[in-house]
This record gives sequence, C-alpha cells and structure tokens, in this order.
Amino acid sequence: MGRAIRWSIMLSLLLAPGVVAQQRAAERNYPPKLPEARAEVYKQIGDVKLQAYIFEPADHRAQDHRAAVVFFFGGGWRSGTPAQFHQQCKHLAERGMVAITADYRVASRHGVKAVDCVADARSAVRWVRREAPRLGIDPDRIAAAGGSAGGHLAACTALLTSFDESPQEAAVSCVPNALVLFNPALVLAPIEGESPLPNARLESLAERMGVEPRLLSPYHHVRQDAPPTIVFHGKADTTVPYRTAEQFTEAMRKAGNRCELVGFIDQEHGFFNYGRNGNRAFRETLQAMDKFFIELGYLK
Repeated sequence: MGRAIRWSIMLSLLLAPGVVAQQRAAERNYPPKLPEARAEVYKQIGDVKLQAYIFEPADHRAQDHRAAVVFFFGGGWRSGTPAQFHQQCKHLAERGMVAITADYRVASRHGVKAVDCVADARSAVRWVRREAPRLGIDPDRIAAAGGSAGGHLAACTALLTSFDESPQEAAVSCVPNALVLFNPALVLAPIEGESPLPNARLESLAERMGVEPRLLSPYHHVRQDAPPTIVFHGKADTTVPYRTAEQFTEAMRKAGNRCELVGFIDQEHGFFNYGRNGNRAFRETLQAMDKFFIELGYLK
C-alpha cells in the first residue's frame, strides 16, 4: 500500500470530518495574529524558529513571581495554531497569571512525527522555567495545558522521562506543577483486558507517532507524585473516546495522584473551543479551570 493511501486511511480513522475542517481553518490562520501577546523564540531547529506567545497581566514586572500556564494546541500532531487558546490566555492574564500559547512543529508544516512534537513541548516548559526570573514567573507554579494532541503533549511533559531534544536539556526539569487537559489523547496503546480504541486505529498510530505508540502513551506512564490534573472531556467524543479519559483518571487516582475528570453530556471533540455552540462550554471550562487554579494557589 502506498504512503499516500496509508496516510489517507489513517486520517479517516483518527479524525472526524469536523476535526479535519477545523484543522484546515487553522492552517489558513497560521501564523497566528495575537495582538495582546509578546512573541519570543523558545527554540530553534535549523531554520525553524518556534515562538512562545506571552500574555501578561497589566503592569507585570519581573519581580512579580506569578504563576504561569503553557498551552499546546490540537490538530492531530499534523496541524493547528497557537491561536486556539487565545481567549483562555487573555482571560488568565487578566486574572493575574502569565499565560503562554506555544507553537511546535507539526507534520503538515515540518514533516515531523508526534515524537518531535513531544520534544518541542518539553523544550517549551523547560524554557519557561529557565527564563522564569526574567519573565516574572514562579518556577514552582508552572502549569501545562492543551487540547486533543496538545493535551497529549502537555501530559507527556509531566509523565515521560525521555524524548528530549538533547541530553543538555535535562538540566532543567520539564515537569509542570499542574495539568489542564481538554479532550486529550491519553491512551495510545492497548490496555490489558480492555481496549476502547478499534484495532485499526491503534495499528495506524505507529506511523504518526514515529516510535512505538506505547512509549508516547501517557496512560502507560502514570506514576506516583504526578502533578495535580483536571481533565475536560465530551461524553459523546468519538475522535478521542471518553472512556480513555476515565481510564487515565482511574490510573492517576490509583497511583495516589489528584486527578479530576469533568465530563460534558452530549459534547463532541473540541466542544470547549471559543466560538463553539454559543461559548457555553468555553465559559464552563474556563470557570472550572479558574477554580482549579484558585485551589492550587495560582489565582486569587
């Protein structure tokens, strides 16, 4: 079977038509226009410069030592734009956090695999922690967040112990202090006794991952002392089944970690995005995220 045919089949298996349409729209809006943000390069690979778009509270100073959050956009590791979390970043900056939405390499623009996306996400969190004194950020109050594939990347910064860009990076921890995940891809390999994903989907993941999928599957790397986590997931999601969020939450709690799953009845993939269904779910997830950050002492 030719590569193009395999790729087409993989897309049809892993992406609902609505998600494909969203990804095409995202590509039309790339690079993002985020007038409220300041852009800085957090990583360069060859000629590719990856930007972190930083939203700061009013009158923010380096001495402020504020909590921060880094968002990673969705798009199946294939496409997407940092603009996806524009409104969440604006809100959190207005509430007093430094909010960052990070770019990373994707297949459609850079010809990479998911393992490279993971390396970029880990680099982004390390950059924020390394630059924390200059950015006015508390290095011990950095959250990672993201939707769909971006939620997967955020979870990988917390749970994986490899796939860094270089050995030198390990001098600074990429493990965030909290996780906020929106319909994240958390189960990328079979679970003994239960497999909610069709075999065809699981088999096709290997090409997209670039490594054995289990190595990049957050569920399979849950450990004790993982960061406190909140997961938002639509119960009608057929792109990333709700059951996978339940399995991850169960594994996190069994390991003694704080993990809250907030399910949304009749909601499909991407339900939380700004502009969807009158913004009802956007507002509800925003309020729940606020509450989560207040409980952690990140917001007042």
